[in-house]
Amino acid sequence: MNQQSAINNTKAQGFPQRLRAVLFDMDGVLYNSMPYHAKAWHRAMAQFGYDLPEDEVYMHEGRTGASTVNLVSMRQRGVEESEERIQEIYQVKSEFFNEYPPADPMPGALELLQQLKAQGLKILIVTGSGQRSLLDKLNHHFPDIFRRELMVTAFDVKYGKPNPEPYLMGMQKGELTPEECIVVENAPLGVRAAKAAGIFTIAVNTGPLPNDALLDEGADVLFPSMQALSDAWGEFYNTYNK
Repeated sequence: MNQQSAINNTKAQGFPQRLRAVLFDMDGVLYNSMPYHAKAWHRAMAQFGYDLPEDEVYMHEGRTGASTVNLVSMRQRGVEESEERIQEIYQVKSEFFNEYPPADPMPGALELLQQLKAQGLKILIVTGSGQRSLLDKLNHHFPDIFRRELMVTAFDVKYGKPNPEPYLMGMQKGELTPEECIVVENAPLGVRAAKAAGIFTIAVNTGPLPNDALLDEGADVLFPSMQALSDAWGEFYNTYNK
């Protein structure tokens, strides 16, 4: 898929006409961290007797840890796990994840963010991550882009994706309407959440999933990478933001 076909073979006519902001997911969009999450989930679940293939983790990205564990538990055992065991599994998963080196920023992410800032657009982050040092991490790799008051993390919401709550809260924090923003997502459940919130959604397929896994959830546009989106952003914006 080249950049031009990524633009033309879309439903991009729904692009917001009063664009004021872009809401970004983090893992798999700003950072190439999903391979580590997939490995950590696979290892942790196996330690507790569950089978969760690495590729399947990408389908569940955005769920809460409890939801992920219970989905597999129901499939294999027909019952949900106890809260105590869920916490144990998630703790082990976190320990495995922290064994890996820090994830690199996604190629093209900084360039895209700089373009958006130069256009005067608000930039928000909507992530299921609960890292306490998240803002420091973002400011290190993406200087002067993100602000704490324009971030939605695991600490802010009751429900994770695919519930629309994270993106609804993002719009609330940014004083935005769905007609004024777009979302950039890499996960099927994230796309579903953004669309349920009524927001135009750009999918970037940065993982091993087929394109249809994102398009079938309602993505309005699909690009093969963050670099492709960054390279095409000027043309894309000028074509549809009229």
